[in-house]
Amino acid sequence: MKIFEYGNEQSDLVLIQMVDGHSMKTIDAELDLIRQLSGQDDFRLIACRVEDWNRDLSPREAPPVFGKEGFGGNAEDTLKELQENVLMPIMASDTRKKMILGGYSLAGLFTLWAAYRVNCFNGVASASPSVWFPGFVEMAEKEEILTKKVYLSLGDKEEKTKNPVMATVGDSIRRIHQIYEETDGMETTLEWNEGNHFREPELRTAKGFAWVMKLLANCEGKEE
Repeated sequence: MKIFEYGNEQSDLVLIQMVDGHSMKTIDAELDLIRQLSGQDDFRLIACRVEDWNRDLSPREAPPVFGKEGFGGNAEDTLKELQENVLMPIMASDTRKKMILGGYSLAGLFTLWAAYRVNCFNGVASASPSVWFPGFVEMAEKEEILTKKVYLSLGDKEEKTKNPVMATVGDSIRRIHQIYEETDGMETTLEWNEGNHFREPELRTAKGFAWVMKLLANCEGKEE
């Protein structure tokens, strides 16, 4: 995992995003969108680039659903590395810092899954997540997510695919959103974007981060 940092290193608000080489190409545009949509410019973004997308972000091994590449189920190791190299140093420096984990596609799935494993996130932004992944909905029905602010989104054409596994993504995300709506104290939303899975990922991710950032800012205002 390689770490890239943007924004104000001293900020109390830290955005953490799992990325690959493709999403790194649009990170500057995403940063601008986050500023525009949230109305905030005092934040730190830590982009964590994984070596193998399908291997490092999948919660369990699974066969291919498109192409020939399956899923390696290495998410536990990735989360451990994230904790050691990012989360724990942040918490050690200042316990008042707020952390939002976010991601797109399989990184969006990892974002949700990680929030069931560690309780340090003040919110998560899961944009077009791969919630069609085998066993994830069943896990969400049995376990409790350890954050109270969850942003979900999906493209309105994503479930309209001939791939039988990926076509379940719409019903899966509706079910997950229902679970979160029924969770006491939870603030959650499910936003539908125009287009298929590959349309404007940087905008969809920025919208997720901005939604959580606004909620956290509102909480601070109430405390004052």
